[in-house]
Amino acid sequence: MQKTFYHLSHIDLDGYSCQLVMAQTAHLMYSYNANYGAEVMDRLEEIIETIKKNKQEATILISDLNLYPEEAKWLNTEVNRLNDSGWKLTITLLDHHGSGKDTAAQYPWYYLDTERCATKIVYDYACEHYGLNGAGWLEAFVHVVNAVDLWHQDEEDDFEYGKVCMRLISDAKELSRVMFGDEDRAYKLAMLEQAAHMRNLPNANIVLDETLHKMKKDFFKEDIDNTLDNLSTKHIVALLGTKRSTMTIYYKGWRGFLSYGLGNTSIIGNGFLTEYPDFDFIVDVGTRGTMSLRGHDKVDVAQMAGEWVGGGGHPNAAGGRIQGFKEQFRYDKVKRQMEDMLANKEAMPGKLPHKIEE
Repeated sequence: MQKTFYHLSHIDLDGYSCQLVMAQTAHLMYSYNANYGAEVMDRLEEIIETIKKNKQEATILISDLNLYPEEAKWLNTEVNRLNDSGWKLTITLLDHHGSGKDTAAQYPWYYLDTERCATKIVYDYACEHYGLNGAGWLEAFVHVVNAVDLWHQDEEDDFEYGKVCMRLISDAKELSRVMFGDEDRAYKLAMLEQAAHMRNLPNANIVLDETLHKMKKDFFKEDIDNTLDNLSTKHIVALLGTKRSTMTIYYKGWRGFLSYGLGNTSIIGNGFLTEYPDFDFIVDVGTRGTMSLRGHDKVDVAQMAGEWVGGGGHPNAAGGRIQGFKEQFRYDKVKRQMEDMLANKEAMPGKLPHKIEE
């Protein structure tokens, strides 16, 4: 019988490999990723919000992340409250970080084993409980992750291959993890699965090292070959286009697109404005509150940046920094923060004219 999982995992090789393992089961997966710190609670809250909308029997699966007592208490309380109201939810946490020892002792759903990496724990658990058929390429890859994550240098072949796989994940930065969570995860898991199937090639670590660039290009390439920058830009612009309805902002009647942590705004921003001329500007906000604005001969974004944050630049390229900006891990919170700021600024006098509708 198919089960539903809400799977939260870490953002390193071990974390994503846990999700690669679960992707091989026949169950329905809603996947999330988080780094340690405030992002963990943001993701847990997001999972609970989604579960409330779906109201179904499900398991919240957490891997390669130890929960601190206050996080575990909050999650346990929320799940119990929902179950008391008719939901059928369970929690399973599979981790190997010793820092979770005290929390693990408090909850029966918290499984801690410091002798195996999280990927191996999830793999063994999925074989036993979730109908995963072991052996083959996946088992071989689990050994790779275990060797490098626990730093077993004596397992030389697996260890060296794992080092290249670690870089595969750390260098896969083409897609914004906050804006394109599902797409970014799919990209990384596709690359990992391809790497897993290459494990038994002669000199596999060298072959993978030399193939990484081509793997990236192949993922983004649709028809005509080009540089990785151009291929990924085209892909990202298309993704931005699919999110126009939820990522549009307005200032004095000017229509803009708000991105977060996108980077490379000159290339991607201009590509977006060329592809979607109904937008007047695009603004990318960085995690530390830096802003990068791009226009396309419609609105003076330097004046816009000046009114917003005292920034400046050129009519089609400007920037600045939002004072007091709070780093966010969910796009909806970034947008609320920006819209509140723009509403306050729009009420103040400024030089930027209101857009005259044609």
